[in-house]
Amino acid sequence: MKYIFPNIIALYLLFNWSAWAEKPNILFIISDDQAPDTIRALGNKHIQTPNLDRLVRAGTSFTHCFNQGSWSGAVCVASRTMLITGQSVYRAPRNKAYLDPWAHAKGVLAVEVQKPVTTWPEVFRKSGYQTFLSGKWHNNTYVAEKGFTQIKALGAGMYETHEGTKPKLSENPGYLRPSLTRKKWNAWDPKFHGIWKPSVRDLQPDGKIGDYYTVEKHSSELFADHAVDFLGNSAKSETPFFMYVSFNAPHDPRQSPKSFVDRYPVAKTKIPRNYLPKHPFDNGAITIRDEQLAPFPRTKNAVRTHRAEYYAIISHMDQQIGRILNALEKSGKAENTYVIFTSDHGLAVGSHGLMGKQNPYDHSIRMPFLIRGPGIPRDKKVKEMIYMQSVYPTTCELAGLPIPKSVDFPGLRDLILGKQEKGEDLVYGCYQDTQRLVRSQTHKLIFYPKLNRYQLFDLVKDPHEITDQFDNPSYKKIRAELAQKMNQKRKELGDGLLAVK
Repeated sequence: MKYIFPNIIALYLLFNWSAWAEKPNILFIISDDQAPDTIRALGNKHIQTPNLDRLVRAGTSFTHCFNQGSWSGAVCVASRTMLITGQSVYRAPRNKAYLDPWAHAKGVLAVEVQKPVTTWPEVFRKSGYQTFLSGKWHNNTYVAEKGFTQIKALGAGMYETHEGTKPKLSENPGYLRPSLTRKKWNAWDPKFHGIWKPSVRDLQPDGKIGDYYTVEKHSSELFADHAVDFLGNSAKSETPFFMYVSFNAPHDPRQSPKSFVDRYPVAKTKIPRNYLPKHPFDNGAITIRDEQLAPFPRTKNAVRTHRAEYYAIISHMDQQIGRILNALEKSGKAENTYVIFTSDHGLAVGSHGLMGKQNPYDHSIRMPFLIRGPGIPRDKKVKEMIYMQSVYPTTCELAGLPIPKSVDFPGLRDLILGKQEKGEDLVYGCYQDTQRLVRSQTHKLIFYPKLNRYQLFDLVKDPHEITDQFDNPSYKKIRAELAQKMNQKRKELGDGLLAVK
């Protein structure tokens, strides 16, 4: 017995180690509208991102991370609903308790209403974590109240610029670059409001989110301030934490301090390789707000102006991320913290004659995805395709927490650690009832249902998606294979539109 009993204890501890070991912390940082090629350490030598570069060198970067699509013109609403529910594009919006803050678009959703799900922050809160939120949420407040123990400066979906000279925002000029009627507008003057004067809300002692109040500070600095304060307090606590820090940057209006704007002279800013003055056809989103932010046709000067301010606000956000990373180091919690950085989707900013994210090209459906932490390989680049929303189950895996059965997206732990070689074989994407796509590592097929029109791109020979190969007879077999796979994916996910022929 003297040998059996110690062995039983040893086995018990082995199989229940997760209950005894120190739980890891999670620091999740998400930007808004950040294209995949906007980090210097990942190849863009025209932008300055020293702190995101720190994360690249210290961890693993996924270079082919995707959003699955949107039922809304506000693509970020769909992306973030999928993110917190872990459910795919046609399931996530059907959970009535977890709908976006607006009524979702009518039309193409064919899946029956699902039962309420356990959201991502709820999983960690129920497991004893402190759960903290600061910044853009873009889901309803009920879900935030259920998921977070602390909420500081809950931000709005976006902030319009105006001069504050008239009582109604709708009567003030909005963000439009460049504009003949707004020659004096600049990105660094707080008098134009926008993200220089964000209205935010806090979680009150009664567990409810309070009223809006306005802060006269750049939103990126405000959200970073609260994250730094939380990390300072966490140094005194043994309770593990889950942080959700969400920047409005680099979503328009692209405002940042003059010192950052001055880093990117408009005349020296590069235009994208796939620049066009005009998209060759109406893709179903040409008249949407995002596409009205620059004049038609897209002049090179207009595109340079947008991209210069885009790079400037990203560099300013990067500085705030550096403050958060420094506070994490100072807290003494860094060695036991997984840090994840990503964005909700990308942005065109002049590519293909487009400005927004309501399109099927890689610059808009892809985003950065960086992760560092205990056991994560350093300075590793992974080309396998993943969905951004896989971060929910991945953090559960890393923290030793069960993944709710309602989650559709797979965890990435084994892929990150090299125990799994393959990511997604195919990536599916949609936008309302006007766009569908399926993408492999080598080719992309796009279908425009209302136009009965297609595009096919060879991503090996043409990574910037410049030359449409759909009518090229050399691609007939690939075209047929991808059309079949698109139909399979649409059926699997619950797309209600007619099949691709």
